[in-house]
Amino acid sequence: MFNPAALNAKAPDVFVVKFATSAGDIVIEAHRAWAPIGADRFYNLAKNGFFDNASFFRVVAGFMAQFGIPADPRVAKVWYNANIKDDPVKQSNGPGFVTFAKTDQPNTRSTQLFINTGDNSALDKDGFAPFGKVTEGMDVVRKLYSGYGEATTSKQGLIYGQGKAYLDKNYPKLDYIKSTTVTVAETPAAPAKK
Repeated sequence: MFNPAALNAKAPDVFVVKFATSAGDIVIEAHRAWAPIGADRFYNLAKNGFFDNASFFRVVAGFMAQFGIPADPRVAKVWYNANIKDDPVKQSNGPGFVTFAKTDQPNTRSTQLFINTGDNSALDKDGFAPFGKVTEGMDVVRKLYSGYGEATTSKQGLIYGQGKAYLDKNYPKLDYIKSTTVTVAETPAAPAKK
């Protein structure tokens, strides 16, 4: 977890990540064909427990739920500038689609992601490339605590520096990921040849 360059496995074509959260289970089906670089990063992070104990630190009702700053500030420091290249946008940022956050500069995706809860197709033109979609638990996503709104957006330096302890002290109602499970999706069998 302290060597981002070592977490570089190629993701399966389709894989499933289940987050057991403080609000219930959220299941995301990721498709490498949609955004291979983003899918590979998500797979490596999820498979290695990166998201465990991390908070949904920015939840804006009707817009999105953002997460991906690790609970441990030592891990956060190592991954802060571990950026990946952009993927072309092949899917739209509709409700349930999962996308890496980025700045307005190219190739600035690292570990922060968001689940769209509204129609955010306007983000497509800005290079936000979805790599997965929530297949179970959108009701859970929509009930993640959103009372703080954008309050934590300007506090990301503190979240990176102090980890979940900072959020627990200052934003105690935030929901968080308890554990992560990754499975490879079953691929349908090829039809028998006649």
